[in-house]
Amino acid sequence: MAFNHLPAGAHDAFGPLSRTPVTHSVPMANTSGPGRPTAPADPRPTPDTVLDRLSRGPSRAARITHTEHLPPRAGRHAVWPDRIRTDVVAAIGSAGIDHPWEHQAAAAELALDGTSVVVATGTASGKSLAYLAPVLSALADGAEAPNGRGATALYLAPTKALAADQRRAVRELAAPLGNAVRPAVYDGDTPVEEREWVRQYANYVLTNPDMLHRGILPAHPRWSSFLRALRYVVIDECHTYRGVFGSHVAQVLRRLRRLCARYGAHPVFLLASATASDPAAAASRLTGVRVIEITDDASPRGEVVFALWEPPLLTELRGEKGAPVRRTATAETADLLTDLVVQGVRTVAFVRSRRGAELISVITQERLAAIDRSLPRRVAAYRGGYLPEERRALERALHSGELLGLAATTALELGVDVSGLDAVLITGYPGTRASLWQQAGRAGRSGQGALAVLIARDDPLDTYLVHHPEALFRQPVEATVLDPDNPYVLAPHLCAAAAELPLTEADLELFGPATEDLLTQLEAAKLLRRRATAWHWTRRERASDLTDIRGGGGRPVQIVEASTGRLLGTVDESAAHTAVHEGAVHLHQGRTYLVKHLDLEDSVALVEQADPPFSTTARDTTSISILETETEIPWGSARLCFGSVEVTNQVVSYLRRKLITGEVLGEAKLDLPPRTLRTRAVWWTVTEDQLDEARINPEILGGTLHAAEHASIGMLPLFATCDRWDIGGVSVPLHPDTLLPTVFVYDGHPGGAGFAERAFDTARAWLTATRDAIAACECEAGCPSCIQSPKCGNGNEPLHKRGAIRLLTRLLSESPAAEPSEA
Repeated sequence: MAFNHLPAGAHDAFGPLSRTPVTHSVPMANTSGPGRPTAPADPRPTPDTVLDRLSRGPSRAARITHTEHLPPRAGRHAVWPDRIRTDVVAAIGSAGIDHPWEHQAAAAELALDGTSVVVATGTASGKSLAYLAPVLSALADGAEAPNGRGATALYLAPTKALAADQRRAVRELAAPLGNAVRPAVYDGDTPVEEREWVRQYANYVLTNPDMLHRGILPAHPRWSSFLRALRYVVIDECHTYRGVFGSHVAQVLRRLRRLCARYGAHPVFLLASATASDPAAAASRLTGVRVIEITDDASPRGEVVFALWEPPLLTELRGEKGAPVRRTATAETADLLTDLVVQGVRTVAFVRSRRGAELISVITQERLAAIDRSLPRRVAAYRGGYLPEERRALERALHSGELLGLAATTALELGVDVSGLDAVLITGYPGTRASLWQQAGRAGRSGQGALAVLIARDDPLDTYLVHHPEALFRQPVEATVLDPDNPYVLAPHLCAAAAELPLTEADLELFGPATEDLLTQLEAAKLLRRRATAWHWTRRERASDLTDIRGGGGRPVQIVEASTGRLLGTVDESAAHTAVHEGAVHLHQGRTYLVKHLDLEDSVALVEQADPPFSTTARDTTSISILETETEIPWGSARLCFGSVEVTNQVVSYLRRKLITGEVLGEAKLDLPPRTLRTRAVWWTVTEDQLDEARINPEILGGTLHAAEHASIGMLPLFATCDRWDIGGVSVPLHPDTLLPTVFVYDGHPGGAGFAERAFDTARAWLTATRDAIAACECEAGCPSCIQSPKCGNGNEPLHKRGAIRLLTRLLSESPAAEPSEA
């Protein structure tokens, strides 16, 4: 039997000087709950005061495992380069910014020199202004050209909300320049009647990689005047372009560069990123051009109080196999958000899942209604999948201060300028240190102090981090992982490029070393045809439809209310089997629905409004076969390997869990087709002698491997820019390809995303942290904080905690002194 774990499918304004302090004073009601405030809120409490109020009561105080105080920092001013137009400098001054920070001026200088640059500084450090100053100056120069359109610029954001927010900011900043700067959003929400105007007259077009891939590049003749004059390409929040999505965006940008060169333009790339490891290398890999990095943050920062918070164990409940149950991070976050809203503290609670955001919003509103009936309307949820008009209404309410509390997915982490926040709640480790600091940085206003709280989920990595704060506060952020040469990524983009403009020998270098071999395969598949010296697209359909750059594949599944026919939203096709299977609970705008029917052929899930006292979690089975072992190293008689695998997965059932506690109420079978995935994996084998030395007998071998697999999946995000939903695993006491006990961890994306390769390169440190996390857990036989997984297809059976510790200790005792990448 194989045991498996399958993956599921900021804007920072212009800088602190442009921020207007916002003070909210909400009367505080007297409450009797533990840790609830009982006195009127200070209109501007310090972060320590807010945290003290949250932790009142003996049970609350014990939940804080660590508090980190990040001291305030003074800013360092500079002057704008003299090549920035005086009217642009005056417009910036009228926005309240008299002098730039040093990093803003340095970035502008490089841009004016024609050098591509990435600004990787903290949240709210004014990265937007660093690239807008040279962009606005170039656009204003172009507006004075006697003939032609003048210079143009393209802005790329990972989300629609971020592009819309940037347009608002640019309009306000450039208002004194009159008609010289004409910003316009061009995305899926842009009305058809406006699109022609954007193509012909806008000189600052704000869009996203998806629209560039499907809407702009395939229609490049209609965009010829814009592309011919393209001076700058701005790539905001570029650290989000990682894994498969980042690899797709890298190829979209190469297609953009190719078409620009066809029209005689060679744009400069200006990138903004959260603090990242080696941002120049990541930006160069993303764009394909040499990029200079600026990482010295010269902006001021108020004090940040960062607390690590662990929910308590629920002594009256037992989970699967009798394991102790910890209070859910969702319930804990709802409690904290309730208290913060009552205090009048403007707060965003970041949640990893759409369902989690909806749950926290609903629970908080219910608790606020019992305190003050005017408060529930000041809390809402914000997530992807909402209709455009719903998103815009929430963004306006947040900007106006009408909302005091928001439960949001990462769509808001990058989505809108949320200046004016006092506190951020982070519900579970977001997967990378870069995302953690990006979310925490949303709080703080005009140099004032801010509170950030990381609430641990019942998860090996979260438990490890709240008890090892040095892993968060004493380690650099991760390197961005992407692989543009992934053949599953590159092949459809070669077809799209050939459809846009026939491919020639000169294009081989642009698209990478794997291009020549792939062109031969695409010819054999009759997707491309070589005529003379160029390859041509042979089909009538759009080549850009061959791939979904978000990595999901397939068209989104529409979620429709059966009784009215109303479209509630969408879910990615790759996530449909787990998210909207028959019987699944679906949350939307605070309302609960049950899925009555999933039609995979027509991509529709029919739902009915309901009020069940449970949530649902899908379960699956997985098998894996090795296609090719690319590299392997010995660990004594054990082997550590990396290569290509084929994974077959099938969702077979779902659990019903009680709300708040997560207690399992029952399991129901499902009849869904299996799916096959070809991807990359890291795996390790052990021998009979090593098992004997670790005192692992046949009775506990399956549980030992299974426990090590679960925990290693949970710990990998500490070493690669992924989260546990990006990766999967399988453990087998006797695998048919290795003929040995084997543990696999694989990328959950076709062709791989670079995560398994990163695991191979850091295997010793990764598996050491895995062993330490299991050993440090206080439970007796295993729990969700160490070796149990909520998505385990085998119901977390069998698992053997002590065996996993002994086996990993034995394996690591024979690991080489250097990591594979160092060797």
